[in-house]
Amino acid sequence: MSQVQPSVGGAPVAAQRRQQEGGGIGQTIAGVVRMAVMWYFAMKFFAPKRPASNEPSVLLSNTFDKGEPMDMWLYLTEKDKFNDFSNEDALYWHETNIPYGVWGPTSTRKRTLTYYPSEALKHNGSLYAHVFFARSGYPADPSDPEYDPKSAFGGTHSVVVYLRKSKVDKKKSLLDETSQMEDDSQIETKEEGPVEYISYWKPNITINLLDDFNRYQHNNIPQTVVGYLNVDFESARYYPIIYFNDFWLLRDKLTAVNETVGELPLNLEVGPISVTKWQWFLQIEQAFQMHRSYGSMLEGEADELKRVFLEGNPYLLAITMAVSLLHSLFDFLAFKNDIQFWNKNKSMEGLSAKSVVLNFVCQVIIFLYLLDNETSWMILFSSGIGLCIEFWKIGKAMHVEIDRSGRIPLLKFRDRESYANNKTKEYDDIAMKYLSYVLFFLAACFAVYSLKYDKHKSWYSWILSSLTSCVYMFGFIMMCPQLFINYKLKSVAHMPWRQMTYKFLNTIIDDLFAFVIKMPLLHRLSVFRDDVIFLIYLYQRWVYPVDKKRVNEFGFGGAEEETQQSQITEGAESSSTQEGDKKTN
Repeated sequence: MSQVQPSVGGAPVAAQRRQQEGGGIGQTIAGVVRMAVMWYFAMKFFAPKRPASNEPSVLLSNTFDKGEPMDMWLYLTEKDKFNDFSNEDALYWHETNIPYGVWGPTSTRKRTLTYYPSEALKHNGSLYAHVFFARSGYPADPSDPEYDPKSAFGGTHSVVVYLRKSKVDKKKSLLDETSQMEDDSQIETKEEGPVEYISYWKPNITINLLDDFNRYQHNNIPQTVVGYLNVDFESARYYPIIYFNDFWLLRDKLTAVNETVGELPLNLEVGPISVTKWQWFLQIEQAFQMHRSYGSMLEGEADELKRVFLEGNPYLLAITMAVSLLHSLFDFLAFKNDIQFWNKNKSMEGLSAKSVVLNFVCQVIIFLYLLDNETSWMILFSSGIGLCIEFWKIGKAMHVEIDRSGRIPLLKFRDRESYANNKTKEYDDIAMKYLSYVLFFLAACFAVYSLKYDKHKSWYSWILSSLTSCVYMFGFIMMCPQLFINYKLKSVAHMPWRQMTYKFLNTIIDDLFAFVIKMPLLHRLSVFRDDVIFLIYLYQRWVYPVDKKRVNEFGFGGAEEETQQSQITEGAESSSTQEGDKKTN
């Protein structure tokens, strides 16, 4: 909000911080669900269709019947191809009579064992789980005389995943020269070498057999299934899909494999999965990948989102999603009315022009801070748009001119007459004078504290991080000059109340997130500081009567409207009198 900017000064900044620590979870949930639904319907209705064929359509059916018993074998080897069925040392799990497509205790089997890694595996080697299913009584070994290729199928899954080694933290203590030199040498050594990958052990292998007995046309298999379906076109049959379910396997559950590891736990499970659940898992993973490719999801955020579903209350999650949608709606409405207000505003009487300038400075600080911390391009783009809008507001609040008297053209700012020729400028200067003392004192104290106890990449990063932290923590102070101006003028007729209403509703939503999301107590208390400012605004609106002589947010006064209305009434009466005289004549 600007003048209220108030909402401006602190609100966008403070709200941005709260959304990152609280509302961001709900917004991410809504974004992922929205992306998954869009992907599902795009694949269902807009996927490229196969060219029409003149041959008659053949319906494909499942090779196995519902409830038909199966036997399962699981082998662990360091090769991605497996055909040594006689190697009993590689067989780690064998189950019999697993009913296919039946939901019950007999269809789910579990086993826990300990695996002792080889030296090759300890040095970034690979390990694969080879899983085979066959009708009960039939072998899975193709070399066995009783082997039936239509009664056996299998799949391979990597038990080890390779993840990029975390980047070296470039931050260092700027005051400790000894540690600074050591950190610099370590950073240079790491940056000179190639990118390192570390092998991680998956402690869980969940084998899901897809409970799918649909009949598909051989020339029109759905795009969501065709990439996973193994079809025998001669017999018009397809084999059950084996889905190795890693959806709930979070990164913090993985174990780094190195020379010090002597044994590794392995939890095995086999069971059915429905088609709907299977497709939702695929679509959500696809949505995660799309978010990461667009730069709107950072590394590790997908795991945090899954953790919310695993550990959170489902009712609480539903409320969070609904509240996040409302938050987005109010943000849009507040933005829309903010642009309309400044676009139509003709007078700066009663508005704090200095708050507008300070808001622009705060946006510059936040943008530089995000740029210095290698933030995703989508967040940078959003911050850049906000920066341009704040600069545009300065042009509406002040006269902006280009000074070409020197070698380099410079921008020159001059107060508008409606602001400088009344008490507004005087009150604004008084408020900013004393509030700046408080703000500078708090900023200096925090900068000294950060320099002594925190680590930073450089002196430039220390300055940016200190300024940004002050904007986040003390930005609400910039909302106070407007309160002082309202108090001295004893009027609030100039305030953009519609925009403030949406901002206030968003503040209430942020308060809700303060209770929903786990956060430190001090931060939870700081969430309510903007509420105090808004409540004071509401009190001022109630205590100060409407002054029709003052201009409103669009530069018009109530007295002008009454004058125009009386002129219209007098004109109508005179015209009716003239018409009556004409009829009499």
